[in-house]
Amino acid sequence: MSIERNWAGNLAYRATSVEHPESVEEIRSLLAEPGPVRVLGSRHCFNDIADSAGRLVALDRMPAVIEVTPERDAVRVSGGLRYGDVAPALEEQGLALANLASLPHISVAGAVATGTHGSGDGIGSLASAVRALTILTASGEVRTLSRGDEGFDGAVIGLGALGAVLDVTLDVEPTYQVAQHVFEHPSWDGILTDFDAVTGLGTSVSIFSTWQQTGDADQIWVKQRVPATRADARALQLLRDDRVAALGAVAADGKRHPILGIDPEACTEQGGVAGTWFQRLPHFQLEFTPSAGAEIQSEYLVPRADAVAAISAVRSLADRIAPLLLVNEIRTVRADDLWLSSSYGTDAVGIHFTWKPEEKSVRALLPELEAALPASARPHWGKIFTLDGAEVRSRYPRWDDFAALAASFDPERRFVNEYLERLGL
Repeated sequence: MSIERNWAGNLAYRATSVEHPESVEEIRSLLAEPGPVRVLGSRHCFNDIADSAGRLVALDRMPAVIEVTPERDAVRVSGGLRYGDVAPALEEQGLALANLASLPHISVAGAVATGTHGSGDGIGSLASAVRALTILTASGEVRTLSRGDEGFDGAVIGLGALGAVLDVTLDVEPTYQVAQHVFEHPSWDGILTDFDAVTGLGTSVSIFSTWQQTGDADQIWVKQRVPATRADARALQLLRDDRVAALGAVAADGKRHPILGIDPEACTEQGGVAGTWFQRLPHFQLEFTPSAGAEIQSEYLVPRADAVAAISAVRSLADRIAPLLLVNEIRTVRADDLWLSSSYGTDAVGIHFTWKPEEKSVRALLPELEAALPASARPHWGKIFTLDGAEVRSRYPRWDDFAALAASFDPERRFVNEYLERLGL
């Protein structure tokens, strides 16, 4: 696909050119030229957050850096690298990340900047693993912020408004294995009656539904870290089996894709077969096109206290949603202190929609969906939503602090585009 379009093909970039610098000095030279600029990641955003009326600067050809600290508790990686590139290199050194998104194809800096997340009651978003980042500003200054520094909590999920993120330092831990199980036809009434028990079925849990019927969801995917002892594993299995049976669900009799009817070859291994963390935490393998390919995505994250109300609202609109939907996924994220995080200050539940590539119809439906969701719902920064800027800003208590931080990094507003202007920057 041409670089002039995003990954899903639903957006044509307006930029006058796309540059691929291979050094910091080349980026600095590009930024020295007048006009607006934005930094481009793996192009997995479905809206115009990465677009520009001027130049786009892609970091995919910058030197690859994967440097583990002497303490072996963190790794510094170049921002343009994909998680799928970083993970095997960490595994070779016996290390791992605590979480990954549903696909490993996304760039580290881009995923962090948009608040992209994985899943797990006790696991934070990808951005919560950041302990430092290095930013090249429009003036050519290199600035490094570390956890605890003034402004760090605002800079991590920066929406590309501060500058080009050259590298990111991530927390790591010793490697571990994960086993993945898929269960089918769980009862929605059972899920909503004890939502905490359902999301506690494993380390990471995803509930999938096409909303073709409102009585049952389609699937529950349970990813569980392999316990240290056989006795622990048996105890977890018994607990999981009891809870799954209470939902009326049954174990899948083979490999499944989240979207019904699609060949599951692209998906990571299931059936309880243990494997390394990066081969199980994502839903999709790096070697394949993830999800459906031709699609549009929206996502809204609500405080955990509002999760049942939010899911019930979606359920009430099933007849409006289902004709446009490929699949709906529900999963959880632990709270953090990052200013523009969708889980800022609260454990959150993400309600993610993978839509058919019918953007006009999807955009016509979204205001109705957004009105039905609790007023606490925060849209994913990189996906399609129709809430106006003032309403979005009101859902982030530290928005004004972020705006001041962005202005201090980019006083000439070189990195501000139409997307950020709609948000009020």
